[in-house]
Amino acid sequence: MDPTSVVHVGTFPPTQCGLATFGAALVDAMTAHAPNTTVDVLDVLDVVDVLDPGSDDTPRPGRHGSVLPWRQGDTSSLCTALDFVSHHDVVVVEHEFGIYGGAEGEDVLRLVERTATPVVSVLHTVLARPTPRQREIVERLARASDALVVMTRAAHDRLLSIFAVDPRIVHIIPHGAHPNTGEVDPPHAERPTILTWGLLGPGKGVEAGIDAMAHVRDLIPTPRYVVAGSTHPKVLERSGESYRRSLIERAEAAGVADLVEFDDSYRDVDSLTRLIRSADVVLLPYETTEQVTSGVLVEAVASGRPVVSTDFPHARELLVDGAGLVVPHGDPAAMASALESVLTHPRLADEMRRRALELAAPMAWTAVGERYLEVIRSVVDLRTPWRHPMRVA
Repeated sequence: MDPTSVVHVGTFPPTQCGLATFGAALVDAMTAHAPNTTVDVLDVLDVVDVLDPGSDDTPRPGRHGSVLPWRQGDTSSLCTALDFVSHHDVVVVEHEFGIYGGAEGEDVLRLVERTATPVVSVLHTVLARPTPRQREIVERLARASDALVVMTRAAHDRLLSIFAVDPRIVHIIPHGAHPNTGEVDPPHAERPTILTWGLLGPGKGVEAGIDAMAHVRDLIPTPRYVVAGSTHPKVLERSGESYRRSLIERAEAAGVADLVEFDDSYRDVDSLTRLIRSADVVLLPYETTEQVTSGVLVEAVASGRPVVSTDFPHARELLVDGAGLVVPHGDPAAMASALESVLTHPRLADEMRRRALELAAPMAWTAVGERYLEVIRSVVDLRTPWRHPMRVA
């Protein structure tokens, strides 16, 4: 087939958020596969970078093409983005309710419903109890899309059971992970490391992780709990570092300040992979019961790290075969018991590492990029030019 030009829509670095990190990794992975004769569909890969109102909207060169800003709520910026998208064969749209303008991020519809370009939409969140507006947005996005991508079986099943979506266009492609299965840094014989990482903000459950440390203080050697990540930019803008300070104060009040370390750096890929390898166990103490996709969970498992996680859908799905332990929400004692099991039973930890590494291959970004290109190729093969005629607002 003829080479295909693709444009990716979503947040993008230097924006600091999980979706931007995902988008950059996906763009890199798809571009890396362009010369592969088995998936030779890619000619151009440009980016539409979704920005907050008032951000600098100067176009810039990207690593693999052009980066065109789309400022939320700016009609002129939207029109420019629509014109840009129209010059491509396929548009890949990352969907998360919080990144597009309008109520519940409804402005994503202003793009997908007005373009004649075939659309592949990637759903990062599939809610079990959507509001009527959230349901409408997802269902309209699905109708405007030639393909929908979700990252877990839990997301797939939830999407088809709750939303009016054509199951024939839904694909499951796992969240990608960076290669991190080489030589593992030696365990910390003096002080085992429990690691939680990611942009810091309410809902990550770090409070429960801190409380759990009070239950493992008597282990020999005494573990340390590393909470790595800068404060989420939106949290920082709203309330400064007050949330981080509240966690430090909580550790002091619980008598575990000497066991908890806060690392507020925002890490690049190489630094993050080294950090993950340094962990004896990765802790995901998340408060949510909704999460059907977790990039942190995928990176931990693909790095062969034992995991202790609260009971959310992606954790249940990925850890069911023994790569980690799932504990109830709001139960620091149960969390501590699971951590103690991993840290004091070497055979259990080794088995968890082995099980985790068995899951790594299909989650590697190289494999994930190839899967996306296969979906893009199928959309181009099947799509007639005017299936979604251009509409005017």
